[in-house]
Amino acid sequence: MSRAVTFGEIMLRLNPHGYERFIQANEFETSFAGGEANVAVSLANYGVDTAYVTKMPKHEIGQMCVNDLRRMGVDVSKIVRDGDRIGVLYLEKGASQRSSKVIYDRAGSAIALARREDFDWDAIFEGVDWFHFTGITPALGGQLPEICEDACKAAKAHHVKISCDLNYRKKLWTREKAGEVMSRLMPYVDLCIANEEDAKDVFGITAKNTDIESGKLDYEAYVSVAEQLIERFGFEKVAITLRGSISANDNDWAGMLYEEGKAYLSKTYRIHIVDRVGGGDSFGGALIYTQLEGMGPQDAIEFAVAASCLKQTIEHDYNLVSVDEVNALVKGSGSGRVQR
Repeated sequence: MSRAVTFGEIMLRLNPHGYERFIQANEFETSFAGGEANVAVSLANYGVDTAYVTKMPKHEIGQMCVNDLRRMGVDVSKIVRDGDRIGVLYLEKGASQRSSKVIYDRAGSAIALARREDFDWDAIFEGVDWFHFTGITPALGGQLPEICEDACKAAKAHHVKISCDLNYRKKLWTREKAGEVMSRLMPYVDLCIANEEDAKDVFGITAKNTDIESGKLDYEAYVSVAEQLIERFGFEKVAITLRGSISANDNDWAGMLYEEGKAYLSKTYRIHIVDRVGGGDSFGGALIYTQLEGMGPQDAIEFAVAASCLKQTIEHDYNLVSVDEVNALVKGSGSGRVQR
């Protein structure tokens, strides 16, 4: 069985019921959210032996989070238990022309205050095949840029493949700082995952003839983006998610995988969205699964896009679908008919 490790911050997610606005809400639903944790849950759900690494307080809310990951089949034995608080994410779901809104309360979280000596990366990567992190983790500041580089160096020493989702978050750092730090980390990465905005925001690489606000996407332009990323950093592969936003509820969703000088484009799905948060993470988790399974590039991108399409029909961050369900959608079973 393949073994994977992901590393990052997981937060307590609080959202009003349904489509209520923050100012309407008298109570909030609780769940947990975090890019690398979402990837870990997807991989565990597909049968991959997956460990999640973070720093988490010992108190009851921290334990609640650890229990939730354990319930999803994720190995939590590498989590460092120390610090005072877990970050909080408040989410107001958008509808029609009203966008979703996210408010973070994560300053001073246990992982944001982590120190390099907290993690024994050589022990963590023993027997591991794949390591995944995102641009969110070094963006939290403190020693995390150096910790991410320590992890990448150790992963390479153990011959572990590395993937990174660029995941630029303007509320966490500037484009200039993101470009500086991520440029230092990218030479370690084998598979780079991005969306239509990340390459531009972090590295200034643009997709021409594309307007993300209008939903107009020129798919050919993304081939150039992938080529530029590979030329600059030497990635083996680049994967790009392609979202055409019609409204907050309805999106077109596709993806492209570029490797060995050729681009592979998936079919496009029209999604009526239940919860889009975690959609990119579900794409990343599914794509890593295809690499561990040795799928060819066209099959890989079709599986990853179908998996992330299904995730956006599920409440909260985790993608709770099986390999069989994803394969059924890939093969054309997307009518939504009752399965008896």
